[in-house]
Amino acid sequence: MRSKLQKFNDFAHSLLPHDTSYLLSIQQFEDEKRLEILQQIDHNCRNIHQFTPFDEELDKRKFSNLKTWITERLTAIDVDAHFEWMSGLEHKIMTDSILPEDEKQLLREIRHFKHPSFYFVKFFELVVHYRHFLLIRLRYADHDLANEFIKRYDPMYQHSLMTNEKLHQATLDIVNQYAGDNSESIQWERWLSDVFYDEKLDGHNRYLALVRLIFIGFNYRNFEPLLEKFNYLDELFRQGRYYSKRLLLNYYSNSLLLYSKFQDFDKAAYYGYLSLRSKNHDFLFYATNLAAVLLRQEKKEEALRVMKEAYPEMKVTPNFHAKVGFVAFFIKCLNKNERYKNAENYANSFLRAYKKEIFEYRWHIFFTAFLETLLALKDYKKMIRLIRQNRLLELEKKYKSRANYLPTLFWYNAVAEYKEMTLDEESLYQLMAEQIKTLKDHPDRAPQVADLLQELKSHIPKVFNRLVDNYLSKEKLLFPG
Repeated sequence: MRSKLQKFNDFAHSLLPHDTSYLLSIQQFEDEKRLEILQQIDHNCRNIHQFTPFDEELDKRKFSNLKTWITERLTAIDVDAHFEWMSGLEHKIMTDSILPEDEKQLLREIRHFKHPSFYFVKFFELVVHYRHFLLIRLRYADHDLANEFIKRYDPMYQHSLMTNEKLHQATLDIVNQYAGDNSESIQWERWLSDVFYDEKLDGHNRYLALVRLIFIGFNYRNFEPLLEKFNYLDELFRQGRYYSKRLLLNYYSNSLLLYSKFQDFDKAAYYGYLSLRSKNHDFLFYATNLAAVLLRQEKKEEALRVMKEAYPEMKVTPNFHAKVGFVAFFIKCLNKNERYKNAENYANSFLRAYKKEIFEYRWHIFFTAFLETLLALKDYKKMIRLIRQNRLLELEKKYKSRANYLPTLFWYNAVAEYKEMTLDEESLYQLMAEQIKTLKDHPDRAPQVADLLQELKSHIPKVFNRLVDNYLSKEKLLFPG
């Protein structure tokens, strides 16, 4: 039965814990019932797997008025909403269609401007356009106000531009290393940290710096320095600073990534569900990350449900990096739920339709999932054929420099050759043992290698036991004791 408060329930469900935390900090309600409703919204926001119904006997106007109040308060601090307002105003100024009420608001913001704002660069450039508009119309008093603003904040504007350009230089090294070439990015860590903590700098550049620090953390698998920065940003959001729904969802998704690296999968999943509260450009990426965490928790049915609910977004997205990644994890979810034939059929059809895009964006994760399916089906001939036809071992050699590299495709191929009797047991053992030895330098990869070995165990029980008895238990990397 549909609730009398269904629209309000839907609205309340779209709110985030940082939304309600901020709202509770600024409310001055004299109406106790209104405050109780807000507190209940906050409770429901934080307890993502349960819902305490609202009192339907209360006057509906209380809910309607509270919804209006919440929307107005959040819009007032929303940096993305402010950016949209500035963009619209810029268009009106450039086309000589600005209205008197628009000008009043712009002049008021110039007078009461407090540096730094999130999109300071955009606001500065808006005032520059407005200055031209004013002078040619002989509006000297308003022109003087705009001109004084520009003179006062021009050094900060130049600093923001230079910082943004340097961020681009850093990003080239960071992304290239993440993509697997021989670039280094650690040299940018100190400077990016300084940018992030610079409270005299605009918020946009500071947030961009944090995103790049996250990439560096993944490049070097060093996540400890990020915890302090996430806590710092968390407090800013609670104060209503740098607020937007988009930034909060991105923060939640990044929190999922961070806590999953610390093996805190409960907290990672909590943030993952929060990241899906509203749909945006990165929704597919967020859903994929959540499903990956749920698989680590052995919640295979739940992971598949998340992917199925996000599937319509995959069909329409133009982002093939996100699309291929989603499909790979969709196949993995089907595998975990032992729906191997469905997984094989889907992987076959997707490869036929998007082979070029797969190799351009995320070939490794797609073929890892596909080969996992064929391994479960014990279709060793098709595994070997797929690997050879697509020259995966040649590509794999270039992939080894990545920070999170595992010898997955090499081992899949070797196991398939062993089962097809083109590789003997001793050669298989030596190949796998040599690659396991690299864990001495990368002990953080040990849990993933352990998972991979467990997956292969039923196919190569003798080799598996030899590795454990003769190497792994002795080194205490994967199987201590």
